[in-house]
Amino acid sequence: MVSLAEKMAANMDMSAFSKADELKRRLWFTILALIVFRLGTFIPLPGIDAQILSEVFTRHSGGILGMFNMFSGGALSRMTIFALNIFPYISASIILQLGQSVIPSLAALKKEGEAGHRKITHYTKILTVLITVIQGYGIAVGLESMSGDTGVSAVVIPSFVFRFTTIVSLVGGTMFVVWLGDQITSRGVGNGSSLIITVGIIANIPSALAQTFELGRVGSMSLGVIAMLMVMALALIYVIVFVERAQRKIVIQYPKRQMGMRMMSAESSHLPLKINPTGVIPPIFASSLLLLPITVANMSAQNGPSWVQTLSQWLGHGQPLYLCLYAFLIVFFSFFYTAVVFNPEDTADNLKKHGGFVAGIRPGKNTAEYLDYVITRLTVVGAAYLTTLCILPELLISKLSVPFVLGGTTLLIVVQVTMDFVTQVQSHLIAYQYEGLLKKAALVNKKRK
Repeated sequence: MVSLAEKMAANMDMSAFSKADELKRRLWFTILALIVFRLGTFIPLPGIDAQILSEVFTRHSGGILGMFNMFSGGALSRMTIFALNIFPYISASIILQLGQSVIPSLAALKKEGEAGHRKITHYTKILTVLITVIQGYGIAVGLESMSGDTGVSAVVIPSFVFRFTTIVSLVGGTMFVVWLGDQITSRGVGNGSSLIITVGIIANIPSALAQTFELGRVGSMSLGVIAMLMVMALALIYVIVFVERAQRKIVIQYPKRQMGMRMMSAESSHLPLKINPTGVIPPIFASSLLLLPITVANMSAQNGPSWVQTLSQWLGHGQPLYLCLYAFLIVFFSFFYTAVVFNPEDTADNLKKHGGFVAGIRPGKNTAEYLDYVITRLTVVGAAYLTTLCILPELLISKLSVPFVLGGTTLLIVVQVTMDFVTQVQSHLIAYQYEGLLKKAALVNKKRK
């Protein structure tokens, strides 16, 4: 039974939502922006024979090409202007973040605050254009080498014109998606880039479930295996929610101190550290670095040199080399991104400035070393969790030929982004309720006066 307090909280949220006009506008803007993105995934590149392209993707749907098509919301199989989705921007962000660790000028920009952040964002978008041009040229060349079952080419216009129009279309489409993601982040609810990737994944869920049940209907997969996959997916969702909400709380103590004419009593608080501090970033970064080069290799393997064909086979979905590279990149970005978002020395200095200290640990350098020790152990656990979550389902998917949407990476992204989205909606509601309480208190004070 639901307690009275829970009912009152739910009623308060509903009443607040009914009056929160700003939140409604943000939600409607987010929904309309995502609809625009979905419409763009159906605008094809010029000069491509859709029937031949469908035959080619049917042959490669069980490989890495199918996985990237799932991330792009089906845009790659239709070869639309959004075929690259937002992944060139993610790749550019990776390169700039790595550059901040080794290039002093970029590291200096990071310390300049908002102005430095704007410059880094500008450089990221310029690099996104360059990456999209290179990848667009590779896709255009790969499409020219593709042919259907009858040997007819998938490209129906001359090579130079096709390559130029493909590059221009993909650059325009990718930068529009980047702009749309920025608009969702600033004027909507949630992180725009993550929501765009999540919507692409969710769009494939109905067809993926239908494909799985069709395998059971024709006898290619037993009902027991289908039931096992459904149970596995539910178990993964439970594990994801449990781990993403888990925290390691470090007790912070504040001694007695005098502020003005008042003596403040001793207080204690806690510093929450998530078990998986990086969230969905490592799998997304790893996928963005692996998928596009492998996609181009697969496209060029049909009529390319023998070493390209061999590399394409080694990097096939479920192959040992692909799994090893995927696991390595997840672990690498887990540690790298943790170092980016959490600096033990800065945290220790802030605690020292405000008079706080960890119980049993001296302020300053010793606190920084202790925090580094704790966050390193948490990162090891988080990296192991992400690697297991992403690799084990990949093995099952490659062996059983079930859709990619049931994999650990996709479930992690969908669940994590959904949790963040709900948290932001609740934050807007709480802020609105707090603002309403302040207005009521102001009115009461005026009446008393």
